[in-house]
Amino acid sequence: MDIRWKPAVTVATVIERDGAFLIVEEDTPDGVRLNQPAGHLEPGESLVDAAIRETLEETAHAFRPVGLLGIYMSRFAGRSGEPDRAYLRFAFVGEVGDPDLTRKLDTGIRRAFWISADELHARQAEHRSPLMQQCVDDYLAARNAGRPWISLDALYTHPNAIGPA
Repeated sequence: MDIRWKPAVTVATVIERDGAFLIVEEDTPDGVRLNQPAGHLEPGESLVDAAIRETLEETAHAFRPVGLLGIYMSRFAGRSGEPDRAYLRFAFVGEVGDPDLTRKLDTGIRRAFWISADELHARQAEHRSPLMQQCVDDYLAARNAGRPWISLDALYTHPNAIGPA
């Protein structure tokens, strides 16, 4: 039997301000976990639009992407009887202004807060995904080496992907 493999496409945002990273604390089936603002690509949106939407929904901050950090893949072991799931994560780098304090956070998001890289590293047992730390480490390595982010122009969304079928 031929099985079609379909990893879930997700986006995440890596946002640093004054040496701290914007992180969310969220309810998951495994308990309360830490994550970058992140979520699934939805029908009718580009990857960049998904990153902007997810960041706003989870943090109440308007996100301004400046580049692509990288593309990551991981596997999540399924719970009893469930199949394993593969995730393809597009991690974006950008900036935010002040949060919209009138905006309610997405269901399951307890709070958004700023945390240093060292504090985040010390709390790895609370990370929702191993990709979270990898993204922060890659961000710091690129920033410290003066490497530019991957240009957003490298991502192309054909109009038929976001328009009517």
